[in-house]
Amino acid sequence: MSLKIRVILVVVIGLIMGLSLSIGGALQAGRSGINQEATWEQAEFFAEVIERVKREYVEPVDDVALLEGAIRGMVSNLDSHSEYLDASEYRDIRISTSGSYIGVGIEVGHIGNAIRVISPIAGSPAARAGIRSGDELVAIDGLVIENDRLSDTIGRLRGQIGSKVTLSILRDGVVIDHGMQRQIIRVTSVYKDFLSPSYGYVRVNQFSDDTARELKFAIDDLQEANHGILEGLVLDLRNNPGGVLDSAVDVSDLFLDSGVIVTADGRTVESSFIRSASRGDILDGADMVVLVNGGSASASEIVAGALQDHNRATIVGMPTFGKGLVQTVMPLSKGRAIKITTSKYYTPSGVSIHEIGITPDVLIDDAQGFPDLSLAGVLDSEADQQLAEAILQLKPYSIMHSQSQ
Repeated sequence: MSLKIRVILVVVIGLIMGLSLSIGGALQAGRSGINQEATWEQAEFFAEVIERVKREYVEPVDDVALLEGAIRGMVSNLDSHSEYLDASEYRDIRISTSGSYIGVGIEVGHIGNAIRVISPIAGSPAARAGIRSGDELVAIDGLVIENDRLSDTIGRLRGQIGSKVTLSILRDGVVIDHGMQRQIIRVTSVYKDFLSPSYGYVRVNQFSDDTARELKFAIDDLQEANHGILEGLVLDLRNNPGGVLDSAVDVSDLFLDSGVIVTADGRTVESSFIRSASRGDILDGADMVVLVNGGSASASEIVAGALQDHNRATIVGMPTFGKGLVQTVMPLSKGRAIKITTSKYYTPSGVSIHEIGITPDVLIDDAQGFPDLSLAGVLDSEADQQLAEAILQLKPYSIMHSQSQ
């Protein structure tokens, strides 16, 4: 065994054994289920595999790349939402939660044994090409996707502005190729409009750091345009893949006067918490409907669950995606990071929606989806059955009478 591999082995053993020593030594380690002998054997085996790969793989393997690959595999094997982020990937994830990035505009995740589209972002090349929530991504530019390499897949979706890329999508047993050009994807986007006098509509595409502030400004604008009041509001979270948890809490808090918004349970003090609403409802109790579908995930489900449990809003649409886990991005040295699952979250009623989703109060299937508002620029309640139901749930007589004038 080479000296370098022996050093790696010592470091690995030291790190693992250090965990047990930090909580009280070998006796405590044994109580925690840590078998030091087995740990040593596995670390030796790890070093043996590295040595064999370095010596016999068909091409020379760089030590750094080999170890980084091992780290990536270790983290991604925890669950489908945990991943190692190199410096470039970490930079991308910071940008995507705070500003913009260059890509095709889809949120993807490792679901089952496939990489699937959680949601296309409104107005993006992917949305214009017709890519839908639930589509399986099987190839990029003709190169087959490796289902256990989510980070690599995301990296391949990014590129230079204006560059062309072809995504191969599997839907209903048929592979469809979609050609598109990468563009600047604006993550912070809140669309607003009036449904009729005194009734507003806001759509949130994704939860980033500024979402709650942007949403407040959008509602303020609608109220100001209507002499300071709104009699009702539709909050559209369809195909919203989620994002920053604190943003979801802040958005929920806009509409709640008191009570728990979300609770989380993890192994550390930081990962176990309760978030509650502060006093003040931006709508002063006006009627509210939240639209959701299978592409509404994570932070979207926190908002919908909080407003549903507090009877603050009627939820309309289809069952949501069902992601009830919280990921924390932890910076490492040299600009790298790991994103790992640290908590399970629960709605105010104490329910976990993981792999279940939130069931709307009013179920409305809309196989045709809904219009891309950033392109159409208008709301169409005739083509959008879920929106039509939301309008009925608000104020059926006054709105319908207003529309008929």
